[in-house]
Amino acid sequence: MPASTIRLGIDVGGTFTHAVALDAASFEILGHSKVPTTHQSDTGVAQGVIEALNQLVMKLNISPDNISFIAHSTTQATNALLEGDVAIVGILGMGNGPTAWLAARETKLNNIPLGHGHFLKTHHSFIDTAKNFNKENIVKAFKSLQEAGAEAFVVSEAFSVDDSHNEDFALTIAKELGLCATTGNAISKLYGLRTRTRTAALNAAMIPKMLETANLTEEAVRKAGIKAPLMIMRSDGGVMDIKAMRERPILTMLSGPAAGVAAATMFLRISDGIFLEVGGTSTDISAIKNGRARLRYAEIGGHRLHMRTIDVRTIGVAGGSLARSNNKQITHLGPRSAHISGLSYAAFSSDLNGSTVKLIAPKTHDTSDYLVLMRNLDSEKIAITTTCAANYLNLVPDGDPASGNKRSVEEAFTALSKYLSRSPSDCAKDYLDLGSNACLPVVNDFVKSQKLDKRSLTLYGGGGGAAALVPYLAQRLKTRFNLAERADVISAIGVSLALVQDTLERQIVKPSQEDILKLRQQAYLSVQQMGADPASIQVYVEIDSQTNIVRATASGASSMVDRQTSTETASQEDIIKTVAISMHVSPHQVEAGMKTGFFTVYKSMDNNGRKFWQRKNRALRVVDAKGIIRHQAQEAETILTSKSLVTASLEEMINRLSNWGDAGKTVPNIVLFAGPKIIDLSGLMDAHQLISIASAELEAYSANEQIIILSNRN
Repeated sequence: MPASTIRLGIDVGGTFTHAVALDAASFEILGHSKVPTTHQSDTGVAQGVIEALNQLVMKLNISPDNISFIAHSTTQATNALLEGDVAIVGILGMGNGPTAWLAARETKLNNIPLGHGHFLKTHHSFIDTAKNFNKENIVKAFKSLQEAGAEAFVVSEAFSVDDSHNEDFALTIAKELGLCATTGNAISKLYGLRTRTRTAALNAAMIPKMLETANLTEEAVRKAGIKAPLMIMRSDGGVMDIKAMRERPILTMLSGPAAGVAAATMFLRISDGIFLEVGGTSTDISAIKNGRARLRYAEIGGHRLHMRTIDVRTIGVAGGSLARSNNKQITHLGPRSAHISGLSYAAFSSDLNGSTVKLIAPKTHDTSDYLVLMRNLDSEKIAITTTCAANYLNLVPDGDPASGNKRSVEEAFTALSKYLSRSPSDCAKDYLDLGSNACLPVVNDFVKSQKLDKRSLTLYGGGGGAAALVPYLAQRLKTRFNLAERADVISAIGVSLALVQDTLERQIVKPSQEDILKLRQQAYLSVQQMGADPASIQVYVEIDSQTNIVRATASGASSMVDRQTSTETASQEDIIKTVAISMHVSPHQVEAGMKTGFFTVYKSMDNNGRKFWQRKNRALRVVDAKGIIRHQAQEAETILTSKSLVTASLEEMINRLSNWGDAGKTVPNIVLFAGPKIIDLSGLMDAHQLISIASAELEAYSANEQIIILSNRN
């Protein structure tokens, strides 16, 4: 293959580990590999990562010098929690004075429930820093915890987010003793001693196992001659370098589902919609609005953590789900799947003529009501799955990963029809009705909570089983759907394209402009130190006035990655059609408005020829040169200005569109389009803060740079 700069992404799934290679400039998929995920290997999932990597490099004859970016997701943190495969944690709590008793109580966690009957075991020791805080007593506390069985350690002090000196001192001593340890303030800068301690304890519990995997993977990458830094997928949709992962492995807890969402925003370039990644056993559903995925605080055992993850809802139905029957009726779908049961799909089998239906218990402790085929030829059990049903109803496009043998699915549903005394098509619809029933509440909740326009809603399907559920679900919702290109490796693509990212949080009552700019700069430097190209870094700042949390999320492309140089643009006719569909108007009602070198604002006229600003519903779309809708808004207006005039323009717009209420002045949501950047300022609540951040974001631009300001009321 010709020499080019290549990005490698490896996604560790529950069944398979996929690796893809992309051209860094054009994002063209050069090739992929697939190996079974090595859960049972002595080296765990790292073995599968290494095998997929080596297979892909050999298959494409890739020179290590051409690889500019390599990253992988991991199921290890998630699996460790699900299976209870975590280290016993020793917690050294600290506090002083009259509140020492409270700090002792809040840092004593006992056993933390992980679900499925598993617990994280903890042991506790406490030092009153006002009385006996010295090296001798700290060493004594660590050794007593070690004797109790602790394998990893946490140092957690009340108010360490304000002054971490004592925690850092104790951590230095732990390192001198050769202990695997972390501190509460290194994991979170938020108040809430118990939650901060719990988050740090879970992080520490993962470190020994995750370090082993990280070291094995990095060793294999270096042996292959790859010099690019090894990145790991985070739960918030970004990546971090392996050094950061060694310190905070908890941030990888949901990296698998996050990889799919990263592909949705970076590869599919979804602006607004619902993304469903359909695997064999489960489906991950997430919402995307204006190119950003919704985030939430993670929970373990019903307890909140100081860790933000993409809001992904997982349901127990997917492309390989088996149906259950009672009294010759299909009553349930899943949770057992063909993958877990070790059965072949009817859609991918042959010689099913004359097969009969049988009820079985796929695994020990399962109920004995799962429907399977008993093949007449050799009495082999064959699964009738959701994928088989979608193939029977002709919902799977030719060439799709879920596309199967038409004759086989007809034979399977003929046999099922005889058993249930229903038509084959009704049997197939029963499967998909049950599957879509599981998805509908989640989709509807996202639409409501994210205020997505149901009229223009699009469902996007990723994962090998996407065609098994998404087309039928779209039929029921009477909405559009889009099955992703290379849906079967979409998560690996997401890993390969993910941005270096970090989020910093502080609790600050009435934050000043200096406080906000300082946190923004810290987030900027964090991702720069992890290898992000300074020119590509963007920082999104938001302030939660109810909790006094100031949050700065920085993201940027790896500095070793070539910037995308493709000049491909969409035709004006195609863009108009795309915008018209999104706005629910005819193409002749769409009109291009203000534009910069990178973005154009499109607005609509009604049938009487009135412009959008004369209509009550002032909808608009901001589209890039490739014809991708990057932002959509209702009740919005825009101003085209320059950097030299942007402050005055912002002040005028804010004063005109702000609302006044019992809580005082509420500024409108503001988004800037400057050069190729989209600068979202909608998380800011104060005009001075907003203008200050805007000035910082625009600092590198020339005075005559054209800037679009978009504003809509809260």
